Amino acid sequence: MIFDITTYTYVHVLLSFVGILSGFIVLYGLLTANRMENWTLVFLATTLATSLTGFGFPFGGFTPAFGVGIISTVVLLAAILARYAFRLEGPWRAVYVAGAVLALYLNVFVLIVQAFLKVPVLHTLAPDGTEPPFAITQAVVLVLFILAGFMAHRRFRLASGLPLRASG
Repeated sequence: MIFDITTYTYVHVLLSFVGILSGFIVLYGLLTANRMENWTLVFLATTLATSLTGFGFPFGGFTPAFGVGIISTVVLLAAILARYAFRLEGPWRAVYVAGAVLALYLNVFVLIVQAFLKVPVLHTLAPDGTEPPFAITQAVVLVLFILAGFMAHRRFRLASGLPLRASG
């Protein structure tokens, strides 16, 4: 490995935070029929890099984190193809919106898991990650992302007959 594990972890976490921040900007763009060209590139690149660097950590077999990384990578590849190869035409607009929202959700899901593992006050509330505070938090976030996904799909599609703004 080029970096020591601490540096590698910092790079991975930084990519994740940039992916989450840019992902929320892209989600806003989806909700307002704005392609957010530059932010979309940042979001897709950093989120894919987050998923791929996750595979570089030492592991002793298949873990839930590994599964999330596989799903995220596949979803991101579909979203990237839909956006850049198929230019959001026809059903590819829905593939892109669903992929972008799901990729952002998976990144936020992992953020919440890590927060409950690493932030002392949260860890005290849910030391095993199976307690109600953790489950309720994840459920609320999931519902919010499902609602945002449906709204983004509807609003981004409503603009399909019109040229989408291409700012950001």
